[in-house]
Amino acid sequence: MKAILGLVLALFMMPAMSDDNPLTNLITNCEGCHGANGVPVATNIPILSGQQYYYLYVQLKDYKAGRRANPIMTPMTQNLSKADMKALAEYFSTKSWPYVDSSPNGELADIGSIALGAGQCSQCHSTYKGDSRIPRVAGQQLDYLMQTMSDFKNRVRLNSPAKGSLFSSFSDKDLEAMSNHLSGLQ
Repeated sequence: MKAILGLVLALFMMPAMSDDNPLTNLITNCEGCHGANGVPVATNIPILSGQQYYYLYVQLKDYKAGRRANPIMTPMTQNLSKADMKALAEYFSTKSWPYVDSSPNGELADIGSIALGAGQCSQCHSTYKGDSRIPRVAGQQLDYLMQTMSDFKNRVRLNSPAKGSLFSSFSDKDLEAMSNHLSGLQ
């Protein structure tokens, strides 16, 4: 984790590239962790390429406002303007969703499918492939999904209070099972 944090901070502090387009520099910084080819450099980093525009934009706003805390993303968003956040959301949302082989545990994935049904997750997430303000979670990184659900459960992530209440009703094993199921969907 410290190595990744160091890499991100180094990328963030790099002098401007020769490209005259400031968006290019922002994209390069993002791709340092989230991947130039759409595949993140670590399994606990979310896939952004192909994610929903509005969801991406709101998450950047939430990092900047402190509603979603992260030791890497919070500082990276502090100097972003509204136009920067919209441009980044537009850029990543228009890219293709990459295939990431998360190697989910089949038995856990089956249990996860049942847990997702019990939580009525499909009421909002439908096919789990995203829809406007609803993020795509199908095929998302396994470790990232687990961490996100755990953060909601433990009230670390505060930008969706309803999810905190929902996930607090599940055991950690349920969260692992749901993450396995969702990461295996394409």
